Amino acid sequence: MSDGVTSVMNKPDRMVAVRTLFGIDSDLMVPAFSEPDDHVPEIDEVYRFNPEVTTAILAGFARNRRVMVQGLHGTGKSTHIEQVAARLNWPCVRINLDGHISRLDLVGKDAIVVRDDLQVTEFQEGIVPWALQRPVALIFDEYDAGRPDVMFVIQRILERDGRFTLLDQNRVIRPHPYFRLFATTNTVGLGNINGLYHGTQMLNHAQMDRWNVVATLNYLPRAEEAGIVLARVPELADDAGRALIESMISVAELTRKGFATGDVSTLMSPRTVIDWAENCQIFHDPARAFRLTFLNKCDEAERPIVAEYFQRCFGKELDDMSERKSLASESR
Repeated sequence: MSDGVTSVMNKPDRMVAVRTLFGIDSDLMVPAFSEPDDHVPEIDEVYRFNPEVTTAILAGFARNRRVMVQGLHGTGKSTHIEQVAARLNWPCVRINLDGHISRLDLVGKDAIVVRDDLQVTEFQEGIVPWALQRPVALIFDEYDAGRPDVMFVIQRILERDGRFTLLDQNRVIRPHPYFRLFATTNTVGLGNINGLYHGTQMLNHAQMDRWNVVATLNYLPRAEEAGIVLARVPELADDAGRALIESMISVAELTRKGFATGDVSTLMSPRTVIDWAENCQIFHDPARAFRLTFLNKCDEAERPIVAEYFQRCFGKELDDMSERKSLASESR
């Protein structure tokens, strides 16, 4: 992989107090960079941090722990890591382990390049050796969806001082002292046991055992979720808007309870609630925005149940559902 933009500094040049930077009741001090480079994520000023998960991520940065963040979809696992890195000015690279990421993408491969007007074969480093040699936080997204051959490449670097061998180059790479490794998963390496996450794999227990810290980030308490939605859609900051957000979260909670009991197979994540609130600003109709944001994603057989959730929380029926009921009664 080409170097791209090199880091401004080769190592952190200051220590910051977690209590001051994140408002968390902890005496932990974390290394940080004074200046960002192009690999540092942009700071999201309205982002809300979960204290326990934030502390786990900060332990990864401060003590070189391998940290995995597990949780249901839409809870902001990857964003959480990125926003911690952003406030530390720590360069960060995020890789989605979809089915198209191969061992060669991670390790590297021979490529034809032009040198002095001649075509020559040259080894191009993959993302893993590139990141290992730099003060970079490497995030593996959808870690439980990675292919087996890819996962065994990653296993080599899970040891804190794990050296990485490039067999094609007869070269051993020693990790940079400030290289950091994170991963996000929907499952805990147990595969698609609830049918919600197709494509996830059962992970080798020996590999799971190499992750030093596993934090869980699931749906937030009602007040915190409302605060996040309001921060994303400040146009709803009046009394009517707050009441609307409360009703939206009530619907979301019903879908989550319905999913837990097996009544519905799709649930509303915090991301979906934010999308719904944003779409309300476009369509100026919570019912229409709800249909376009979530209802149309549901199994058709389950839509009456989801519509009932809406009716309970908003005190009115969805227009298309009421029309279906009237058509059904007329057909009788």
